[in-house]
Amino acid sequence: MADHTAPSTASPLDTPELPVERSEGGLLGFIDHVSRFTGLAVGQLYLICVVITIYEIIMRYVFFKPTLWAFEMVMVLCALTWLLSAGYVTLNRRHIGITIIQQFASKGALWWLDLFALMIGVVALSLLTHETLKAALEAWNVTERSGSSFNAPEPMVLKIGLAVGAGMYLLQLLAHLYRHFNASLMRGLVIAYGVFYLLHVAAGIMHNGFGDNLLSTLTSTVWSPLAPLGDLGATLDIRSVPISTVTFAIVAGLFVLMATGMPLGLVTMIVSLVIALLYFGPQGLYLVSSNVYGLLESYSLVAVPLFVMMSTILERSGLARDLFDAMAIFAGNLRGGVAVQTTVVAVILAAMTGIMGGEIVMLGLVALPQMIRLGYNRKLALGLICAAGSLATLIPPSVIMIVYGLAAKVALGDLFLAGFLPGLMLASLYVAYVLILCQIKPHYAPTAAEIMARDGTPGTPSMSWDRLRAVFACLALIAGVMGSIYGGIASVTEAAGVGVVGAMGVAWLRGTLTWDVIQSVTRQTMMTVGSIIWLVLGAVSLVGIYNIIGGASFLKGVFTGLDIHPMLVILLMMGILVILGTFMEWIAIVFITVPIFAPVVLDLAPKLGMSEEWIAVWFGILFVMNMQVYFLSPPFGPACFWMKSVAPKDVTLQEIFSSVLPFMALQVIGIVLVMSFPEIALYLPKLMK
Repeated sequence: MADHTAPSTASPLDTPELPVERSEGGLLGFIDHVSRFTGLAVGQLYLICVVITIYEIIMRYVFFKPTLWAFEMVMVLCALTWLLSAGYVTLNRRHIGITIIQQFASKGALWWLDLFALMIGVVALSLLTHETLKAALEAWNVTERSGSSFNAPEPMVLKIGLAVGAGMYLLQLLAHLYRHFNASLMRGLVIAYGVFYLLHVAAGIMHNGFGDNLLSTLTSTVWSPLAPLGDLGATLDIRSVPISTVTFAIVAGLFVLMATGMPLGLVTMIVSLVIALLYFGPQGLYLVSSNVYGLLESYSLVAVPLFVMMSTILERSGLARDLFDAMAIFAGNLRGGVAVQTTVVAVILAAMTGIMGGEIVMLGLVALPQMIRLGYNRKLALGLICAAGSLATLIPPSVIMIVYGLAAKVALGDLFLAGFLPGLMLASLYVAYVLILCQIKPHYAPTAAEIMARDGTPGTPSMSWDRLRAVFACLALIAGVMGSIYGGIASVTEAAGVGVVGAMGVAWLRGTLTWDVIQSVTRQTMMTVGSIIWLVLGAVSLVGIYNIIGGASFLKGVFTGLDIHPMLVILLMMGILVILGTFMEWIAIVFITVPIFAPVVLDLAPKLGMSEEWIAVWFGILFVMNMQVYFLSPPFGPACFWMKSVAPKDVTLQEIFSSVLPFMALQVIGIVLVMSFPEIALYLPKLMK
């Protein structure tokens, strides 16, 4: 069920290329084949999205003929890719799960944990597919359309895609459940349930087209013993239970389910389904499915796969290596110069990709061996690369900012501008720390002259055309992406499309843009985004149901009812984020906490002397900076695990964790500065208004 290869919750947004699980023949092999074929096929839709995006920009600004269809087509194609990749992602067991306990469990205990996780997943997806199938059939009956100027059947397509994607997810889980057992009886029961599920789907389709039939009557009869469960909430009088008690039960349920290692998307989904059933009966399932569907219409979320694609292309092109070599030459004979230029390269890469893990992997492969070879202190090198690589979360275009802006309903352009100065401030703190440390301890970083004297190698490295071209290509790509946003030429999503085309252009100039590379990029992008989308859908459904039953109002009352200074309320929220960051994936933290924190922060605006518009942006930067600390913090900092994956074998996790501690202190200083002087974050967005 979960991937037991890493004792952390490292994000698939930062995952290098992944292996594809092979399958046997027969029925299971057929399910695997369908999942694999569908996943690889829908990955090509991202390329179509890029083409449509660029076409729209050209038609709008070159020919002054904006299209009516591009916006909805891109949104639908991306949403279908997210949904229909569910089988492929599940086949490869790449959904996000917390596998901390699994690292210490015995084989027997691990078997039971996985069984429990699989069973809960089957229950959750069975309920979801049952409801989404009804919504899809209703949308089909009326050819539900968007009502926009293009008036495409977008709602119908998305609802059908959601039902099909959930069904593929369920069938692949059943295949895993079948393999989990050795006993013929248990395997037979799994097959029987799978057959019943397919019959249930067929009965629903037939009932929609032809009315009552024998098959629908049969499946309804099988479901009938479960009917009393729909009234369980009324029997328990759940509405009389204080919301504080319900909140505690929800949090406890999340903790217990997460401990099994099951995908976080299914954890939040099953909890939201249970709440909906208890409070509203079977009709409550509609609320869950409608919350899930609503997220699929978010155009801003389209920027995530396009920026991931851009980052992957740059990684394949070898641009980072040439950029690093060029910056090393620029560094000259400065003591600690290679460490300084590593930070500069990290800033440039962050401004091109927005993907933390990929940047750390690139720097770890390119910069770390060179710094060790040159005689740099190893802990200094390890800590700097982890910290500098995490700047991709703060310097735009940041994927975390995109997701935060979506959850908090904050303008992405304002967030991007607000992240520039804090990001550069942190980079400057890292540089200052390195330079001061190297002056105090000169043996930590030899100069170029000392290195040449040590090695007996006269001369200096030359600036080749490839290295110069790498620098110019990076600057051009940053200008193209960020300039198109702030120049008002393109939205953030369209700018991501510009970035993909620019990255392809760089790869083509370098002779690395081959068909195999393109297919590898689309597969990696599909896998990466497909890994997070069900987590996002589950978190959104949970928050939506929790708000309906009064949870958001309750928590808002708790925070606003505290008789303390407003800044202490902000600190309390930061503390909660730190605690959640020790065991939960960042994207889950965003969608679970931000919808609750954001209204409270807006209420605090007058007390802190800010407008609601700017306090939302300021808190967003604090949130992202807090996530930077999470990426480095022991014992489960994802940045440290990515560094371990590319570091020399004799480098231990303990050494990496100890190496990042000084840089975590610098990050905390950065957070304090932004909290004390909000204009550090707000100066640029206010200037551009």
